[in-house]
Amino acid sequence: MTSQVETYEFQAESRQLLQLVVHSIYSNKDIFLRELISNASDALDKLRLESLRDGDLDVDTSDLHIALEPDRERRTLTVRDNGIGMSRDEVVGLIGTIAKSGTAEFVRKLKEAKEAQEAKDGGAASAALIGNFGVGFYSSFMVADKVTLVTRRAGEDTGTRWESDGEGTYTLEALGDVPQGTSVTLHLKDEDTEDQLWDYTQEHRIRDIVRHHSDFIPWPVRLTPERTGEPESTGETGGTEGAQPAAAETLNSMKALWARSPQEITEDEYHEFYKHISHDWSDPLETLHTRAEGTFEYQALLFVPSRAPLDLFRQGARHGLSLYVKRVFIMDDCESLLPDYLRFVKGVVDAQDLSLNVARETLQQDRQIQLMHRRLVKKVLSSLKAMRTKDAERYRTMWQEFGRVIKEGLISDSDNRRTLLDICSFDSTHDPEQQTDLAGYVSRMKEDQKHIYYLTGESRARLENSPHMEAFSAKGLEVLLLTDPVDEVWVESVGEFEGTTLQSIAKGQVDLDAKPDDESGDEDRDRREKEYADLLGWLTSTLSDEVKEVRMSTRLTTSPACIVGDTSDVTPTLEKMYRAMGQEVPRIKRILELNPTHALVTALREAHGKDSTDPALPETAELLYGMALLAEGGELPDPARFTRVLADRLAAGL
Repeated sequence: MTSQVETYEFQAESRQLLQLVVHSIYSNKDIFLRELISNASDALDKLRLESLRDGDLDVDTSDLHIALEPDRERRTLTVRDNGIGMSRDEVVGLIGTIAKSGTAEFVRKLKEAKEAQEAKDGGAASAALIGNFGVGFYSSFMVADKVTLVTRRAGEDTGTRWESDGEGTYTLEALGDVPQGTSVTLHLKDEDTEDQLWDYTQEHRIRDIVRHHSDFIPWPVRLTPERTGEPESTGETGGTEGAQPAAAETLNSMKALWARSPQEITEDEYHEFYKHISHDWSDPLETLHTRAEGTFEYQALLFVPSRAPLDLFRQGARHGLSLYVKRVFIMDDCESLLPDYLRFVKGVVDAQDLSLNVARETLQQDRQIQLMHRRLVKKVLSSLKAMRTKDAERYRTMWQEFGRVIKEGLISDSDNRRTLLDICSFDSTHDPEQQTDLAGYVSRMKEDQKHIYYLTGESRARLENSPHMEAFSAKGLEVLLLTDPVDEVWVESVGEFEGTTLQSIAKGQVDLDAKPDDESGDEDRDRREKEYADLLGWLTSTLSDEVKEVRMSTRLTTSPACIVGDTSDVTPTLEKMYRAMGQEVPRIKRILELNPTHALVTALREAHGKDSTDPALPETAELLYGMALLAEGGELPDPARFTRVLADRLAAGL
């Protein structure tokens, strides 16, 4: 069969990324072989599963394997598998498009890592980024100046040849007689020939890499005898494609790591297995190896990464668990095994009693899956809770990377809410350097304090300078400073902790001066209410388009005014979030509170008492509201008008 060779250009970002991969990653070049073997293993998993699901698929699964074929004379290394293979469209989608999501972010991160590491260790941090963007295949260009891929998908008659030198273009060609599966041939760079350490045609070098990085791969990884210049196959006539010399040596033990006793497994083996399944070059932060026996048996090997993936909060982000049944791969990205707020956990779960034909859509209704789900959640949460008490440094790393997503569980997982609250940490006014938990907050509460006070907003600095904080700071009352978007929601869902209610200092009435049986305090409030009654009524009418009420405040000490919500109102931030999600939310008017001891407020009361028809008074009221809105970080409805009115009032006062 003859066909036309077609040449395509990578997109601009992909070309830039290719150059960075080729020229910016200097250490740990062995990563390329680990990634190619991992891809081949996935292809074998998928073929085994497809053959079980589709009885009409005509494939031979009697000897599924991965072959490594070095050729010192031609300076090539071929990684070959007889797995599921790829169609032409899949080659274009999976190989022809580099890092379909996050390419620009990868480029930026890789540049930053290169600059930071260039003067230190030659780019180890750059290598750590590969797995996060799905570009493991392209790590081949660290050691090769040309890569040739030949593949045929199981069940199809036509194969595809893909080739690129990593300089911005690739070629595609349809092939006829191609064995099922995929072969990737690396034409190794000549610069490596003098350095035996980096010579990937050396059999001892290949053995070392496979045994160190891929010993646990469940399929045999075989090293064929070195080729010495026999004609190179193009895949058009079959030739040596797919041939397996009898003397091939199996390099890996093929032991499923999760099925072995933890006492038999070294930390390095755990770490290498994690890197295999996660495509992350960093070691995991925590390893959880567990098994359940009895009426329902399963084994699980789970990992908490040391850093968050870049798609953690992206819609449709993948879950990190793969499901096996009796060591047969069923599916990755298994959402039914852990809740969404633990989607960052990586690992495998191997069940003994599930059907091999279990479908993704039926998993959530399966009683055994539900049982595993509950047990795995408790295992992960108990580990995170123990980390908090036993290893503060590791806990801080975990919380910095995953705290924001863990707090989603406070909303969705009421069964485990108490444990989650023990795991959570929050900024507070108690200590600017250290976060606190709710138990610590409660232990420091004042003798007559009834609530756990909190304030939500965009940043700690903005919250600390909020007018709502003034009276609390003056009285030494601790306030939780909550700056994650999810904080706007979970505080309403949780409501209380160990019988102590959570109360926003920006909502409802707050009277920090009130004490039981304090008649003098009641008299002072009554007197002020009478003194300001006319002004409050007039301001409520004048600002009726913006606020529902104007009232006296006991939460202010230095600012003239602040804006608060009613007890049952949603916050402005939450209102914006709902609208951003396309939900219709009626506009909520809030409450303007005045500081009766501030000179501006007392002067406004006196001016209104002298001449309530003074045309300057409405503008002053407008400015007072605008200043309160700005002080809490809100947006003015008409910034240009506010600036003009402010300039006029300033000029009139000079």
